[in-house]
Amino acid sequence: MRLKNWSSYFTILLVSGLVFPGFSACLEAQSTLPTLVVHKTPTCGCCSNWIDHVKAAGFPVEVHDHQSLALIKAENGVDVELRSCHTATVAGYVIEGHVPADDIIRLVTEKPDIKGIAVPGMPIGSPGMEQGPRVQPYRVVSWDEAGSTAVFAEYGS
Repeated sequence: MRLKNWSSYFTILLVSGLVFPGFSACLEAQSTLPTLVVHKTPTCGCCSNWIDHVKAAGFPVEVHDHQSLALIKAENGVDVELRSCHTATVAGYVIEGHVPADDIIRLVTEKPDIKGIAVPGMPIGSPGMEQGPRVQPYRVVSWDEAGSTAVFAEYGS
């Protein structure tokens, strides 16, 4: 194989991990992230924006549109005070609302003994709810099978 320019050499070295050893590991980690199964309403723009956010982080995504999500949320044990506009599942966990992709990666990596994580409501500045530089402080909340909640992460405070 004959390469025509230095950028071709650099690309091969980069992807093989010879230039930046962590880069190929990063690509491998992204390619092995579990599939997020997202339930949303057909016309929700912020849900679509959040899906773009998690895809950009490397998650494969399967989307299901529903006219109502009440049954999906109830079946997944999402209490009313934790609810937002979309519900997802990944690796046995429930993801409710505009949870940052980094927190989902943390969840599936650390594998805590919880039911899921949620961003209750629709805070401005959370992934999918961006409106310029404005960010409302918000929390990512975890919950377990018994319904106990805890702060998983905090933003904008």
